Amino acid sequence: MTIAVAAPHPEAAAAGERAARSGGNALDAALAAAAMLTVVYPHQCALGGDLIAVVRSPDGATTAILSAGTAPAAIAEVAGGWTEVPRQGAHSVTVPGIIAGWRAIADLGAQHGLGAALEGAAEVADHGTSVSAGLARALVSRADAVRSDPGLCDIFTASGELLAEGELLRQPALARTLRVLMGDPDDFYTGATAASLVHALRSAGGVHTLEDFAGFVPEVEDALTHRIGSTTWYVAPPPSIGAVLLGVVHAASDGADSIPSGSGLVDAVLRGVATRAALLGDPRTGAVDLDGLLSLETAGSGAAFTEPRPLGDTAAVTALDDEGWGVTIVQSVYQTFGAGLLDPSTGVIFHNRGSAFSVDPASPAVIRAGSRPPHTLCPVIVDAPDALVVAGCQGGRAQAWILAQTIPDGTMPERRLPEILSRPRWVVGDRDLGQPELSLVAEPGVASDVIARAERLGLPVVRFPGPADEAGHVQIVRLSADGLEAASDPRADGVGTVIG
Repeated sequence: MTIAVAAPHPEAAAAGERAARSGGNALDAALAAAAMLTVVYPHQCALGGDLIAVVRSPDGATTAILSAGTAPAAIAEVAGGWTEVPRQGAHSVTVPGIIAGWRAIADLGAQHGLGAALEGAAEVADHGTSVSAGLARALVSRADAVRSDPGLCDIFTASGELLAEGELLRQPALARTLRVLMGDPDDFYTGATAASLVHALRSAGGVHTLEDFAGFVPEVEDALTHRIGSTTWYVAPPPSIGAVLLGVVHAASDGADSIPSGSGLVDAVLRGVATRAALLGDPRTGAVDLDGLLSLETAGSGAAFTEPRPLGDTAAVTALDDEGWGVTIVQSVYQTFGAGLLDPSTGVIFHNRGSAFSVDPASPAVIRAGSRPPHTLCPVIVDAPDALVVAGCQGGRAQAWILAQTIPDGTMPERRLPEILSRPRWVVGDRDLGQPELSLVAEPGVASDVIARAERLGLPVVRFPGPADEAGHVQIVRLSADGLEAASDPRADGVGTVIG
């Protein structure tokens, strides 16, 4: 079997390669890489985070896994007087979904199950890994948060100093937890691991209970499917932003096979910004206008957001094999180092995904018991006439805009994947990009028609000094008549590789 894997860290890609060489399929390779990322890229994803994935089986069936955590049942007891959901701390933590999500993916057709993936990750957590450039940057960017939490401080400082690039990172408590979960993944939700996590959250002021953890179940259903010209796109349904990605690509290409123009894509993205703000929420706990999300039809126009700036929020893994299995896993702690809390007993870092909730009772994203917040995670599979593309990315709220700039070109086999990923990109955002108002932020070399269109629309234009993490870490694999290919974004520390 030949397998293509792309991941944002070389140890994750190597874990995927080992899984492939030991007889695993694309699901095994992706799970091994995804588990390793929680050890080597803890600022972007952790066992205390969430996961959304899309899986394609050899018969073409495409399944979405939404393992996005839910707010604790007692959240209303504390949220009544809030003007916004806290950015950090226990109240920003929803029940972590990543373990349940990995298990759901494994159950769809992995050869080795979840245990093999966790074993490799535990070994590296125990013996240590070299601090990557991305992790070193993240530690500097969140130095105050790391130093203020005893759990984070114990792991990520050495002799009182932040770990630097190339130094050894060891996580023995996390290794022990991973080994417990190898034998029983349910322990994360119903066993001693769950009890420790709940104790840590309640000690930090949270209202989480063992019942909240035990009651969590990921959503596994048919992917949201949309035809654009002769190409079929598959994404996860709400609360993922996937439907907005479909709307943006459809609008920017006029529903045809054409590649979206730069200026046309700016217009579509601005409509997507407003649509997401006005319409995205959890359909399990409130009404969500799916047609409006797909059509980008909303009365809003650039409505305000309440999310924090999620630098380094996410990590994506993609894999595809020549038997027809394909998977894109996007997993996250949301903001860098999530809620700024690490449970010393388990080594688990908690995400702060709950900070994406709204306190506006009229919003589809209003915080309520058992609800999932609107999600930036946007895995996508595209079936085009000449290629099958599996992709995902880091990039916070900009993930849909980043993918809209890269995936249409990726469906054309004559266009090389590394070249596509190395092109200058632009994103639109406000607080999430450190801007006081909705702005277009561009890397050097972005096309002049993009800048001109933004300026004509009165949209402030800000420049990144160079290639930027905020412009996304895209991981992409492709199957065409040329065979399997893989590429990892040059903005990350990653690798794209083909095994077999």
